Parts: sequence; structure tokens; C-alpha cells
Amino acid sequence: MKAAVQHNYGPPADVFAVEDVATPTIKDDEVLVQMRAAGVNWADNSAATGKPYVMRLGYGLRRPRQGVRGTDIAGVVEAVGSGVEEFHVGDEVLGWCSAAFASLAAVPADHLVEKPASLSFEEAATLPMAGCVALQALRDVAGVEAGDKVLINGASGGIGSFAVQIAKAMGAEVTGVCSTRNVELLKALGVDHVIDYVETDFTEGAERYNVILDMADNRSIAQRRRVLEPGGTLIPNSGVGGPWFGSIGRILRARLMSPFVSHRLMPFLSISKRDDLAELVRLVDLGVIQPVVGKSYAMVDAGAAIEEAGSGHARGKVVVTP
Repeated sequence: MKAAVQHNYGPPADVFAVEDVATPTIKDDEVLVQMRAAGVNWADNSAATGKPYVMRLGYGLRRPRQGVRGTDIAGVVEAVGSGVEEFHVGDEVLGWCSAAFASLAAVPADHLVEKPASLSFEEAATLPMAGCVALQALRDVAGVEAGDKVLINGASGGIGSFAVQIAKAMGAEVTGVCSTRNVELLKALGVDHVIDYVETDFTEGAERYNVILDMADNRSIAQRRRVLEPGGTLIPNSGVGGPWFGSIGRILRARLMSPFVSHRLMPFLSISKRDDLAELVRLVDLGVIQPVVGKSYAMVDAGAAIEEAGSGHARGKVVVTP
């Protein structure tokens, strides 16, 4: 089968090439999925470049241990393990795995849900990681309630475009921060107020928010706290940071500061969960959320897709197709 393979660290467009690799053998509790689309995440860029360097403790010190990237997958069931009863050959599914940028992927059955008929494969592939991050941040970490004022910085990106829709579904008054070219996108997603960061610095405004979910992390903690209500929650969920430790320093500072200030500073690590993925699918079926596919790349251009996703300026989610 074909896969986009990385043998060394470097600029993604330079280190990925499509190669013939062995078809994965599925275990009893796994499903073989024919990939129709795979979502691209910032983590794929980190794994491709090997930065921040601390991540190489997991990826491989000198070269990547695993050559095929990608975690979010949507496709058609090709085969099922002997212990799998809920999925059958021909089923359309979406979920997460460890090597999605390939023609076929072995996926644990409990990492999959049925694909909504209303979504294309490209749209379905955007849900697993970005959707779960947005849902868990707003529901589990921030505890958003109806009437809360929620600001999403980086609102037009993969996570942000889900977050604004989920926050609206929770009954919040939502403000989205984006660049000029994405203002109309946020209005179409139902955002109550849009701030064009090219023209306005949201940290200097008079409005105060109960929750700030920040995917850009391009302002200091003090600046963002300035526009939080007392007892409000700041979730810093991005920031490239330095080449050695990335944003770890900022995360630690936020954690250490939180007990001593009037706000909740809550960086968190999202973990994909099947129940949360099923909840996202339910929201799709209800018409509450609609995935935003920014750009779609063929697998031969997987490196360029990873660079786009890692640029910090991608519109919606970037996906790869066979």
C-alpha cells in the first residue's frame, strides 16, 4: 500500500515522500480502514520537524521511530478483527489512530464511530482531535454555562472553528478573534462579536469575559487576565515557544500562578475519547456544528499539508486525501 513516509527531521515538505509500505495486520480488536481523508494537526508538524527538541524523547532522538504520521481518519472498513462485532466491511467510520497518512490503517474498534451521512469524508476527518479539544476545554475545563461571555482567540482555525460553535450551543455569548480574511467565516458560524486582530487588540478593550480559550497565545498572561472577569478562566492552548521546550515554560508559569491570582489559569492536555467523539457526531446530526475544511491536499503533498497546519494561520482544518 501507499503511505506518506518520513525518515528524517526537517521541513515537512522536504522530509515526506509517498512510498510503498506493508499493509498493516489487524489484531482481534482492530479494524482495517481504507483512508478516504485524514485530518492534519499541529502535532504532525512537531513530529516532522522534531521541534521542540524535548519531544524527540518520544519521537526518536536522531530520527523518527515511526515514519507514518497522522491521527485523525475517516474512511471505509476494509476488514474487521475476530473480536469486533459492531463494525462490518463497507461501514463508513471516523476516529483516531497512529498512522493515518496511508492507504490503509489499523484502528482499534473503540477508537471509531459511525460517520454521519451528512458529512463528507474530508469534513468527518476534521472532528477527532480538534473537536475533542474544543469540547473538553469548554465543557470540562471551563465549565461554560448559558449566559457566559466566551472569547476564542484563533477562532477561525481548526480548534477555534469548533469552539465557537460549541460555545454557542452551550448558550454563551461568543466573541471570536481572527484576521481580516476570516471575519465573514466567523459571522457565518454564528459568532456574536468578531474582533479583527489586524485592527484591534482584544486585550485593550473594555469588554470582560468569563472564559478565554486561546489558540494563538500571542499575548502575555497579564494582558489576557486584564479582560477576564474576577474568577474567570483562561485556557492557553497553543504557542510555539522556544526550540528546546516549546510552550512548556508558559504552561508551567500558568499552573504556578493560578493559586495566587483571582483567575483560573488552566492549560490542559486533551485526550481523544470515544464518548466525546460520539457527542460531536450527535451535535453534527442536530445541525449544531459544521466542520470547516480549509485546504485539502493529496497524500503526495502531505508535507505541504503539515506545513500549512503548523503555520498558525490555517483556515479551518487541513486534510489529506489518498
